[in-house]
Amino acid sequence: VARYSYWIALKMGLDPEVVRAIRFAADVHDVGKINVPDEVLRKPARLTDEEFEIMKRHSEVGAEMVAALGDDRITSMIRSHHERWDGNGYPDRLEGESIPLGARIMAVADTYDAITTSRCYRAGASHKKAVGILRAEAGKQFDADAVEAFLSHRRHRSARLVALLSTGPWRVVEWALASL
Repeated sequence: VARYSYWIALKMGLDPEVVRAIRFAADVHDVGKINVPDEVLRKPARLTDEEFEIMKRHSEVGAEMVAALGDDRITSMIRSHHERWDGNGYPDRLEGESIPLGARIMAVADTYDAITTSRCYRAGASHKKAVGILRAEAGKQFDADAVEAFLSHRRHRSARLVALLSTGPWRVVEWALASL
């Protein structure tokens, strides 16, 4: 997530100090998950509504943890990384430009990573599928400018290779199992 957030921030032409802050926030954005019970955090199936409510608290807990660093900008990025452009996110239901820019950038990066990374309960999806979802949600769930910056960077071959390497092994396993 940090690497993708960094690329997006660079593509958006942000000040180097802001880029560094976004990269740091992205590195620790899920630190609040340390307080999520293992049975919820590592559950190999869909979370119940109650479990999802527990999981959602990680952004607030993480913000409380990093507040000790004394950088309000990083604290607000961590708290807001699950906010949505359309106001349907959490924890504060912020919308549009009221969401810190770093959090909007991290939301795009985190979603791409979540879609393309294999989990214990599912294989990661392809780069193409992730891009389709990001495009469809630009201006709805995500800041359209952050999505465009991400997509302009992801057009490079080396970035596609990273996605292939992260999902390729699971595709081979799925193919092998399907042919049994």
